[in-house]
Amino acid sequence: MSLADSWRAARPPVAGLHLDSAACSRQSYAALDAAARHARHEAEVGGYVVAEAAAPVLDAGRAAFAALTGMADADVVFTTGSRNALDLLLSRWPGAQRTIACLPGEYGPNLAVMAAHGFSRRLLPVDDTGRLVLDETATALATDPPSLVHLTPVGSHRGLVQPLAQMADICRGLGVPLVVDAAQALGQIDCAVGAEAVYSSSRKWLAGPRGVGALALRPALAELSEPGPEAGDINVAAQLGFSVALGEHLAAGPVAVRAALAGVGARSRRVLAQLPGWRVVEPLDEPSAITTLVPPPGTDPVAVRAWLITEHGIVTTAAGVERAPLELIVPVLRISPHVDTTEDDVQVLATALAAAPDGG
Repeated sequence: MSLADSWRAARPPVAGLHLDSAACSRQSYAALDAAARHARHEAEVGGYVVAEAAAPVLDAGRAAFAALTGMADADVVFTTGSRNALDLLLSRWPGAQRTIACLPGEYGPNLAVMAAHGFSRRLLPVDDTGRLVLDETATALATDPPSLVHLTPVGSHRGLVQPLAQMADICRGLGVPLVVDAAQALGQIDCAVGAEAVYSSSRKWLAGPRGVGALALRPALAELSEPGPEAGDINVAAQLGFSVALGEHLAAGPVAVRAALAGVGARSRRVLAQLPGWRVVEPLDEPSAITTLVPPPGTDPVAVRAWLITEHGIVTTAAGVERAPLELIVPVLRISPHVDTTEDDVQVLATALAAAPDGG
């Protein structure tokens, strides 16, 4: 059975056409059942008792996250998602200096978390496509090192892939800590590059449940992950679902999944590049499954997204400029199919978009 067939067979049949994995992928039967069984056991024997029984599976989930991020020696903690991980990290960042270097295309909510914790921002040099210029970056970091570099190697507003491994080499050579927001990257590209910290959510390309994520920290930063009074209740059922999804991803083969997603992205762009009035943002061969479309003048992506759902059962994302306020100029429509999406599926979207009325 092919990877696409096994992915499809492992999940409930989709109602319509799901092209929104960068927002929230479809969970497998196994992940859903793990969370549901735990919730039932909480009712049967008590939440704290069953949480203790879940410890081996949760340990396996943390080990899987460490393996995917290349951080076998790391301390891995579950979070409620990517924003929670960054908030935890920056709220406890050591030292008086609070400067952070990031991309002009940094995710808007990340920028808000950085500002809330008193970090001054420095923008890394990029070319006219938004991709890092490595030699200029190395010079800038060496001349005036920041407290840390925060890199989002695949953005929320565009499927451009940043040179993560090369950036990790630069930071390592200069002794500048590298923190990686792998929310969109993990599953799509290799994130095992030797960063000081990597965090991600569950619900995107790894296809776990909402409301959970993970943060991996090298031993030098391990104290930042210690639970504080703000930790609150723990959704063990979601953590179990995430742990199962991580195991499924490893079993499918991360290299094979990355290659399949890159292929889906390339096929999608070839189809959508022929669509009159809409412009594909990414290079056709970008190794990412995300395709971003700039709409024709006067067309509102928010209205188009709603129209696609109502009229065609097609789920996409409308990305406003707030997703990347330092870079994104106009709202865009984003599609993010997973490995089970066919070229015919994308053609269905293209046909629907060709018929979309102005403003949706």
